[in-house]
This record gives sequence, C-alpha cells and structure tokens, in this order.
Amino acid sequence: MKKGIAVLAASALVVGALAGCTSKDGEKASAEQTVIDVFQFKVEFKDQFEKVVKDYENLHPNVKINISTVGGGDDYGAALKSKFASGAEPAIFNVGGPQDVADWKAKLADLSDTEASKKALKGTLTGVSVDNKVYGLPFAQEGYGFLYNKEVFKKAGIDPSTIKSYKALEDAAVLIDSKKKELGLDSVTAFPAKETWVTGLHLSNPFLAAEFDGDVSKTYQAKEIQFKYQDAFKKVLDLQQKYSVQPTVSLDYSKQVEELFSNGKVAFIQQGNWVYGSIQGIDKEFAANNVGILPLPVEGYKEDSIPVGVPMYWAVNDKKSDAVKKESKAFLDWLYTSDAGKKTVLEDFKFIPAYDGYDTAKISDPISKEIYKYAQEGKTIGWVFMGYPSAWGMDKLGADIQQYVSGKLTWDQLIQNAKNTWKAAR
Repeated sequence: MKKGIAVLAASALVVGALAGCTSKDGEKASAEQTVIDVFQFKVEFKDQFEKVVKDYENLHPNVKINISTVGGGDDYGAALKSKFASGAEPAIFNVGGPQDVADWKAKLADLSDTEASKKALKGTLTGVSVDNKVYGLPFAQEGYGFLYNKEVFKKAGIDPSTIKSYKALEDAAVLIDSKKKELGLDSVTAFPAKETWVTGLHLSNPFLAAEFDGDVSKTYQAKEIQFKYQDAFKKVLDLQQKYSVQPTVSLDYSKQVEELFSNGKVAFIQQGNWVYGSIQGIDKEFAANNVGILPLPVEGYKEDSIPVGVPMYWAVNDKKSDAVKKESKAFLDWLYTSDAGKKTVLEDFKFIPAYDGYDTAKISDPISKEIYKYAQEGKTIGWVFMGYPSAWGMDKLGADIQQYVSGKLTWDQLIQNAKNTWKAAR
C-alpha cells in the first residue's frame, strides 16, 4: 500500500438551483452542478486518477469533482482528522478497515445499495461491514514482499524459485553481499526505516497475522498481543538492517525505490506492486522485464507466501446532502463497474481488481501478475494492520523500530513497548 497512508482534500457541496445561490455547505457554484471533493491517499495513481475524473466530468457535466492528494509518507489518518477538524469535510475519503470504521462511524454513509458493493470479491468487505451495512468500497488488491532485480540474481548465480524460506533469503543476501562490487551494487538492499508505514505496518503485518490467523477482525478485537512470532520478525528486520544502505533511519521511499532499486544499486527491497509506476518512470525496460517478487518469510508459520489484501477503501461522507451522496456513489460505481472505468482500473491505475467482472488476463504489470499468481495458489498472508489500534503501527511500533535500528532501544524493550501500547490503546 503504499506509501500511501497520506493525503488532503476539500469539502463537497451541492449547488443551489440558481447560479450564485449559496449551497447547503455554504459555498457558491454554478447552477444545477453538484461538486464532490475527494480526499485520497494514493499518490502513485494521482495523475491517472485526475485524468479519469476529467473523462467522467465530460460524460456528466452536472458533476464537478475536485481531488486532493498528499503523499510522500505523510500520515493520511492524521491529515484526514485535520481536514475534518478544519470544517472543510470531503465528500469522498478513505478508510482502512475496522479501526477506521469505528473511528469514523458517525461520518460514514451506508454503501450497501451501490453496484460496486455487490460485485466486490468475497472477503474484501469484511473489515468495513457492520450489522449488514457496508461502509467502504475496496480500492484494489495489493501484495508485497521482496521485489528483486532478476539480472542481479542471475549474475550472482541465485535461482529465485528456490527462495521459499528465511534461511534461503539469508543465504542469498550473504552471497550477494560477497559479490556486490562485481555486481555494481551499493548494498544488498535498502531498508527505509524513515517510513514507519513500511516498518510498523507492512513489515510487522505478517508476524502479527500469524498470531491472528490472518483475520483483521480478530486483530481489531484483540485486547492485547503476545507477539508469538517476534523472533521471526527480528530476523527479517535485522537482515534488512544489516545489509542495507546506511543510515536506514533517514532512508525514505523515494531513495529506496527510485534512486537505489530502479537504478540497479541494490538487489532487493521490501515493497509491493504499487511501486511499478515509480520504477517505470525511471526505467521502462527494467520495470517491464527485470522485477520479480520473493516471499516475506515468517518462520514457524508461512515462509513461501506474501501478504495480500485491500490497501484502503473509499468512503462517502454521510453528513453531506442527499444529492452529493447520490453523485458520489454514482461516480464510484462508474469507476469500478462500467466498461470505461474497468479499463482504467486495469490499464491506467494498474490495479489488481477487487471486484468481479474483470478480465484478469489483462493485468498489465509483471509485479501484479506475480502477486495474482500467489493469490491463485493460496500462498498469501492476510492484511491485519488495518485492525491495529489507531496510529499504533506507525506512531508506536514504527517509531520504536527507528529507535531500535539507531541503537537507542533494545529488542526486548521494543516488544514490551509494543505490548504495553497496544493494551493501553484498547
């Protein structure tokens, strides 16, 4: 998911029947036009999203859609709270799962009557459904693990199909490290500890998913955590830290993906299919032919699988006028169920669909194709971080991981802090 846990937008309003009339939301606009302000987190598809909105507006001249997107590792949850606190409430915004649904319940419209909710794939609505009502529509499916440079692995004499355990991953890292000069590498990997969503959310996820059977609802309901797989977690974290470009605490997403991996300076990185556009922007040939994905191994649980889930959901502000809610739902239905919308989702957004009715043979990028194959084979680990206490993953665990890699916190302290802060939040 991206990096994505970040963004900003404005309030939605319905325009009065006459030009210059003040709308219900207290602003002015042209006659008979409904204005929908969208506050969305996914910076990776910002340009493509803005383009499809223009297409929609051309088809629906009575609707005006304004999009605000804030990326670069900002905390979307914090930004959304600030936006609502300012009074400029968006009509469409994003929620992550059961914790967000609980936090924003008073603002969430029931989306059970949408066509998109009826076509959502089995299991994708579990985290946003309460009392048979649906409060979010899935963006897409995403997956992550270790993206690797196929050419580097080939030159190093490593068969990626054999890397189905932590030991195999460690052996590969050791071998690549011994050959990094001849391979033209700065280091084996790039571990972006500055990005607490990478560490506190994505990296921790498979190890806590193992504790809760990959069930986001169980995670959300848990009053405390045992961190049963903390040793396995430590191994994967320490491996990335040891063989990374340094210092990791100041290494961000842009340097990891765009400067180092896309330019062939590291052999593998922990990321997912959302980075395809960024890599393609640097080197189309590399993106198309030279990137594969390896499992994120959890010793004692699953070592040959990758985390796959829904990164975020679209929500509609229940406090807006009926007209704004109606048009907001209509736009989301068009985006995910119309022929034009589905083409955009597959070919322009490069999403792995979370809905029925798509030609999955047309999944356009090789990373997404591999993730889809993992899903077909059942080699997946559920996304449970949307069930973490609010901000816990980034602000507590992610921040402590920064302290740990900086030598300011022991592993035992990190784990104890994680247990204590989780319990206190619950």
